[in-house]
Amino acid sequence: MLKQRQPLSFPPSLLNYLYVGHFLARWGARMWEFSVGLYMINVWPDSLALAAAYGVVESASTALFGPVVGRLVDKFTYIKVLRLWLLSQNFSFMIAGGTVVALLLYEDVKSENFIVFLSFILLINISGAVGVLSTLAGTILVEREWVVVISEGQHPGVLTKMNATIRRIDLVCKLFAPVVSGFIISFVSLTASALTLAIWNILSVCLQYWLLMSVYNGIPALSESSQKRVYRSLPTDSERSSLTDESRNSHCLGDNDLEPLGHGWMRKVIERVSRISYFSAWKVYLEQDVVLPGIALALIYCTVLSFGTLMTAALEWQGIPAYTIGIARGISATIGILATFLYPVLESQLSTLRTGLWSIWSQWTCLVVCVASIWVPNKLGAAYLLMGGVALSRLGLWMFDLAVIQQMQDQVPESDRCVVGGVQNSLQSVLDLTTYVMGIIISNPRDFWKLIILSLLVVTLAAVLYSIHIYRVRKHLFHFEKLYPLVRIVFR
Repeated sequence: MLKQRQPLSFPPSLLNYLYVGHFLARWGARMWEFSVGLYMINVWPDSLALAAAYGVVESASTALFGPVVGRLVDKFTYIKVLRLWLLSQNFSFMIAGGTVVALLLYEDVKSENFIVFLSFILLINISGAVGVLSTLAGTILVEREWVVVISEGQHPGVLTKMNATIRRIDLVCKLFAPVVSGFIISFVSLTASALTLAIWNILSVCLQYWLLMSVYNGIPALSESSQKRVYRSLPTDSERSSLTDESRNSHCLGDNDLEPLGHGWMRKVIERVSRISYFSAWKVYLEQDVVLPGIALALIYCTVLSFGTLMTAALEWQGIPAYTIGIARGISATIGILATFLYPVLESQLSTLRTGLWSIWSQWTCLVVCVASIWVPNKLGAAYLLMGGVALSRLGLWMFDLAVIQQMQDQVPESDRCVVGGVQNSLQSVLDLTTYVMGIIISNPRDFWKLIILSLLVVTLAAVLYSIHIYRVRKHLFHFEKLYPLVRIVFR
C-alpha cells in the first residue's frame, strides 16, 4: 500500500506565486544575458574585445562584491532584500536597454564624438553589473534561503522538487528568452530588442513585488525566519560587555602601558581584517565540508563552452544568424529542463553525491565533441558540431549544479547559508572573469579553438576535484563488484 504524502502546511498556490515571480525576474535577466554580446559585436565588429570587456566588468563586480551581497542578504530582513533586489535589478536593466537604444540610433557617435561613445559603453557596463549583482541578491534570497525555509517541516521530497522546479524555471527562461530576442533582432532590429528589454523591466517590477510579497505574507515560516535574522544580527550581552571593557581599558592605558602591547599590533591587524565582511565570508566558506564540490561547480564557469557572450559573438562572426543561435540556445535549455526532471529520479536512486559524480563526467564526455569540432574542415559543420556538443553537455551540467546546491543546503548551517551562497557566486564570477580575460587576450575569432581546448582542461580539473571529494567521503568511487557481472555478460 502506497504511503500518502503529508500535505503542505500552507496553500499550494503560494508556491505558484513564488515560481511566477521568479520567472518574471529571470526572464529579464536572461534577455539581457543573451542580447548584450550581440549588441557589443555589432557596435564594434570584427573583434570580441568589447564583448569580453563587458564580461570582465560584470564578472569582476560579482567576484568583488558577491561575498558582500551575501552578507547583506544575511543581515537585512527579507522585505528589505526583496525591495532592494527588485528595484535595483529592473531599474538597472531599464537604463542599460535605454542606453543601447541611444547607441544604436546614433551610429556615427563613435567616429564623431568618441568620448560620448565611451560614456555610453561605460554606462551599459555599470548598469549591467548592478543588474547582475541585484539578480545575485534575488538568487540567494529565493534559491538558498526561501526554498530551504519553506521546505522545513514538510515531507522529504519537497526540497528536491522545489530545487528542480526553480532550476527548471531558470532554464525555461534560458530557452525562450534568447529565441524571442533572436527573432526580434533578426526580423525587426537590434534597437527593437533593446527597447523591448527596457519596457519589460518597467512593466514587470510591480507584479513581481506583489507576487513575492504574497508568498512572504502567506507562509508564516518566512516571517519567523526573517525575525530570527534580525535578532541574530544584534550584539549579545556578552559582546556588549566585552566591547565596553575594551573601550574602558583603552582609555585607561598610559604611555607605559602602550609599550608592552606593541608586539601584539600584528595580531590586532589580522583580527581587524578578519572582521571585514569580504574576508570573513571567505573564511566561513573555506571551513565548509562542501568546499571541494563548490570549487568544482565554480570551475565549470571558467569555460567558453556555453551559449554565453563569447561563444555567441564567435558564432555570429562565423556567419550563424542570430535566430539560429537563439534556437540552438533554446535546444540547449530544453535539454537542461530535461535534467531537472531526471535529477529527482536519479537522486532518489543513487543519492545526491553519486548523481553529481555521474553528471560531471557525462558533461565532460559531451564536451569532447566540442573539441573534435576544431578539426572539422567545413566552417558551418564545425559550428553546428560545437553547438550540438554544448547543448548535449547541459544534461550533465544542470544535474551536477542541482547536486552541489542540494549538498550545500543540507550541510551548510543556517547561519552561514547566505554567506556561503554569496561566496560561491563570487568564486563562480572570478572564474567566469578569467574566461573573459582570456577572451581579451585571444580576441581574434579565428583563434576561438584555443579557448575551446582550455575550457575542456578546466572542466577536467573540476571533474577530478569532485571525484576526490567523493572518494574522501565514501572511500571509493564505483562499486566494481557490481560492475564485474555486467562486464562478464558483455564479454560473453
